[in-house]
Amino acid sequence: MQRIRLRYTKRGRLRFTSHRDFQRAFERALRRAEVPMAYSAGFTPHPKVSYANAAPTGTGSEAEYLEIALTAARDPEKLRVLLDESLPTGLDVVDAVEARSSGLADRLTASVWELRLDGVDPADAGRAVDAFNEADAVEVQRMTKNGVRTFDARAAVARLETHSEPADRPTDQPCAILRLVVRHVTPAVRPDDVLSGLRAVADLAPPVPAAVTRLAQGLFDAETGTVTDPLAPDREAVQALTTAEPAAAAKAPA
Repeated sequence: MQRIRLRYTKRGRLRFTSHRDFQRAFERALRRAEVPMAYSAGFTPHPKVSYANAAPTGTGSEAEYLEIALTAARDPEKLRVLLDESLPTGLDVVDAVEARSSGLADRLTASVWELRLDGVDPADAGRAVDAFNEADAVEVQRMTKNGVRTFDARAAVARLETHSEPADRPTDQPCAILRLVVRHVTPAVRPDDVLSGLRAVADLAPPVPAAVTRLAQGLFDAETGTVTDPLAPDREAVQALTTAEPAAAAKAPA
């Protein structure tokens, strides 16, 4: 059985696709692309697809991940192209690699988010970011299925900073861009929780909902404060195997 790990996006209007909607669209894409899927056992077999840490509905993403299991080997790049062509524009499969290392979900320990705050002056956003970063704790509330839950949104945030807007921006309306690195903890701290925290510590309230996009997710490097590519170990393992095979063949007796 071959396992393939894929990175896909949620762009444009497709950011409003729920995780369940994506699952249905992806399973249709598997059928259209005639992928030799492995299936679960039982009365209602399902394709063996493992989804990892999906972004909330309404947020865009450049870094969603899943893993599929195949009954016959396929070239990962050719498979990526077939699946990408079978999905609607906006749900784009942008990377594929054969799984050659331990669980993918274990390597998704942090995310990088971009928060676009239209109608917010960058200077006001900067002061709110400073207040958030200087706070020891920032308590926020979120409605859950068990009622309102209060938790600290500050502890999970590894970095929060303002980001410069392009100089050729086509409108003169104010707009603040924030970059957020948040560790995946329990309870999960989401970008909207951080926005609630900014409102709590500095009364920052964007006049329109923020446009939120996940730029990356992977292992958090505490020394550099960065998030690394979770598919890199698989690529390195495949490359090492590709390099080793010709060397082994050269050493084999004639």
